[in-house]
Amino acid sequence: MKRLQTLNRQPEANYETFKKGIEHEDPAIRANVIIGLIKLTNYLLDHQIRQLEKAFLSQGGLRERMTQARLAERVKGKRPL
Repeated sequence: MKRLQTLNRQPEANYETFKKGIEHEDPAIRANVIIGLIKLTNYLLDHQIRQLEKAFLSQGGLRERMTQARLAERVKGKRPL
């Protein structure tokens, strides 16, 4: 588990980083590596969702931002609404 935590912290981690554990001959080790990667994926997705919620609350949704950008462009070009 400690080795997996160390590998997870590598900035450019990819399949090759975890290949030894994923393709290990011992099924218990393979399972543990895959479970660890699933947990990491869930953590990262939860973090992304929280960030998107914060952005939505502070900046509004996509339609709101598109409307604001369009209105700002009209004001900038002094075009009538």
